[in-house]
Amino acid sequence: MSRRCGTDAVGDSGPADSGGDDGAPPALSHAFRGTPLVGGVSEDALAAAALRLGAIDAAVILGSGLGAVVARARVREKVPIDDIAGMPRPRVAGHPGFVALGEWSGKRVAIFMGRVHAYEDYTQREVAYPVRVAAAAGARTLVVTNAAGGLNETFSPGELMLIADHLNFTNSSPLLGAPAPNETRFPDLTEAYASRLRAAARAEAQRRGITLREGIYCGVLGPAYETPAEVRFYRSAGGDAVGMSTVPEVIQARALGLEVAGISVITNVWHAGASTTHEEVLARVAGAVEPLSYLVEAILTAAD
Repeated sequence: MSRRCGTDAVGDSGPADSGGDDGAPPALSHAFRGTPLVGGVSEDALAAAALRLGAIDAAVILGSGLGAVVARARVREKVPIDDIAGMPRPRVAGHPGFVALGEWSGKRVAIFMGRVHAYEDYTQREVAYPVRVAAAAGARTLVVTNAAGGLNETFSPGELMLIADHLNFTNSSPLLGAPAPNETRFPDLTEAYASRLRAAARAEAQRRGITLREGIYCGVLGPAYETPAEVRFYRSAGGDAVGMSTVPEVIQARALGLEVAGISVITNVWHAGASTTHEEVLARVAGAVEPLSYLVEAILTAAD
């Protein structure tokens, strides 16, 4: 069916120290020392990955075919995924394998060009690993983007949807198992997507005349697109869009105390008898890159 993704209560302890004002790499929090981390990645690997990014204020994860969004950032370096310890490699078209480091809207950012998904035979912990690395490098904000299929029949292909909340239909979580020392064991997801960051996106959309919908994102496992019965069920549950990513990253971010904003590109709207291919999804998102870039920029400007 519809899409292919690419995917606020503050926790008991916030993200790691973001380093000094001189822009030096972050001093890693003691929370990452002394206890092995879950998910098959050692604490030393996480520390090395964070040091490779350097001190950052925010992280952006770009979904399927959305890599061109990075053009509005001042990129000083593109780091191959293989150079970042423990980082899983994307295996799906439209997800480049590198991280762009630089500045955007006055913030030091790490822009993850693509993502991995659980349907690629990664665990939810592995899917959310970039968020853990960003938090260890000092990030306080996460912006997630994705390509999603429209469930809401008032939506049109090519429109943007600001994620107000999500429904987790993956039957899993990146927090399963022993918690990392810096994680909140039972994070409050009452405001998983920060209202003040959503307000900034809405204001920018109004200023620029961008059509911006707002709704509920249904996170599913994939990789098969939805059956008609599943679409009816997701709609009855209150879903406005559906995709195969984002939810694990958001849960992980909230457990680490990061503020989150999320935006979906609506690639198609499901109708009886319609079908969707991944190639069609990638073609659809290309036209949304410019307006999406403006909204990400506004969110980063509003971020702490």
